[in-house]
Amino acid sequence: MEAIAKLKNCPLSDRKMRLVIDNIRGKNIAEALEILKFTRKEASTWCEKVLVSAIANWEYKNGQSVSADDHDLYVKTVFVDKGLVLKRFRPAPHGRAHRIRKRTNHLTIIVENRKPTDSDNAENAAGEEE
Repeated sequence: MEAIAKLKNCPLSDRKMRLVIDNIRGKNIAEALEILKFTRKEASTWCEKVLVSAIANWEYKNGQSVSADDHDLYVKTVFVDKGLVLKRFRPAPHGRAHRIRKRTNHLTIIVENRKPTDSDNAENAAGEEE
């Protein structure tokens, strides 16, 4: 079973965010949280918050705690899309104006359990019998 967490309109460029999320894609959640904790980029704090939210969503869906040893959660999918671009103007010499683009992004993290639970095995067995 998987769980999703999204962050919309994060005030950071999508290119800067991708530098961080490429490091955690496909990793175990303990390892991913450790990588984000020690990465010295602003994007890592945003990613860490969303990852913790995805873990909490998984716990809520399954009614179980992640701290149990039988759960092997990992980051299944993580991607960043472009968000809104706020356009601002700044004065320039000779009465001109330069455009400032304040970029945003949308971050999505999906976590999944590698080991299927007993209920998943029962559903798969029922589906194969039909």
